[in-house]
Amino acid sequence: MTPPPSPSRRQFLGTAATTLAFAPAFAPGLLAKEKTKERRFEFCTFTKPLQHLSFAEMAKTIAAMGFDGIEGAVRPKGHIVPEKVDEDMPKLAEALKAEGLSLTVMTTSINEVSAEQQTEKILRAAAAAGVSRYRMGYYKYDLAKPIRAQLDEFRPKLRDLIALSRELGIKPIYQNHSGKDYFGGPIWDLAEVLSDHDPAEVGVAFDIGHATVEGAKAWPLNFALIRPYLDTVYVKEPSWKDNVLGWGPLGEGAVDKGFFKLLQESDFSGPVSLHVEYLGHDDPSKVPTVLAAIEKDFATLKGLLS
Repeated sequence: MTPPPSPSRRQFLGTAATTLAFAPAFAPGLLAKEKTKERRFEFCTFTKPLQHLSFAEMAKTIAAMGFDGIEGAVRPKGHIVPEKVDEDMPKLAEALKAEGLSLTVMTTSINEVSAEQQTEKILRAAAAAGVSRYRMGYYKYDLAKPIRAQLDEFRPKLRDLIALSRELGIKPIYQNHSGKDYFGGPIWDLAEVLSDHDPAEVGVAFDIGHATVEGAKAWPLNFALIRPYLDTVYVKEPSWKDNVLGWGPLGEGAVDKGFFKLLQESDFSGPVSLHVEYLGHDDPSKVPTVLAAIEKDFATLKGLLS
C-alpha cells in the first residue's frame, strides 16, 4: 500500500491545485488577446515567491495573467540551482515557450568568472536556451577600507565577466540595491565603473524602489545619471512606518508616481519587471495570495504606465 503523503507534501499538492484552479480567473482568452497587441514594454514578474510551483504550473499561471515573460532565479535556492542548470534550463524554457512566454531576465549570483560560481556553465546553458540577459550578483564594500579605491577591485571582475558574456551572446545587467554596503546603491559609483564599457554589452536594472530608499527625492538625478545604461526597469514599493522600512502594494508607498510619467515620456521600451515579494516566499500555502497580489499590482503598473 502506498503510504499517505507527508504533511508538507499534502500542503504543496493542495497549493498547486488551488493555484491552477485560480489561474482561469484571470480570463486567459481576454488576456492572451491583450498580449497580442503591440506593446511598448515587455512586462515580466520576478517568480521568487512562486518557486514552490513546477515550471509548467508557474508558466500557465503567469501567462494567464497577461505577462510577456518571467524573471526567474538560477542561483543557490533558486527555481533552478546551478548544479542542475544543464538539466533544468531546457525544461524551464520549454514550459515557458508552451505558454508563449520568455525568460526575460535570468537572476543569478554571478559577479565574476570563476569555477566557484559556475559562471561559464550557467551562462552557456542560458544562452543556448535563448536567454538574452541576466541580473548579476552584487559587489559589496568593506566599510573599513577607503570606498573609491574599492572600485578598482570591482573593475577587473566586471571586465572579465563582460568579455565572457560577449563571447556567449548574453548581456549582464546590474541592479541598484539599497543598503549600507552595496556597490551601486548610491548610483554614482555604478555609473563611474560602467563608463568603461559599451551600454550594448552591459546594462542596469534600474530599481525605482531601491532608488527611492537611497535617493528619496534625488531619484530623477540618479535616473538621469544612469539612463545611458538602462536595460530593464524594476518596480517595487517601499514605505516607512515609525522610521522602519517596509515593502507593500504598488502605488501605496513612497515611490514618486512621476517616475512612471517620466518613463512613459522617455524612449525606453525594454523589460519592466514587477517584484511582489512583500508577502514572503517560504510558505507554499501563500502562493494563491501572492498571485492575487501580483494580479492587483500588475493592473496598477499598467495603469501608471498608460
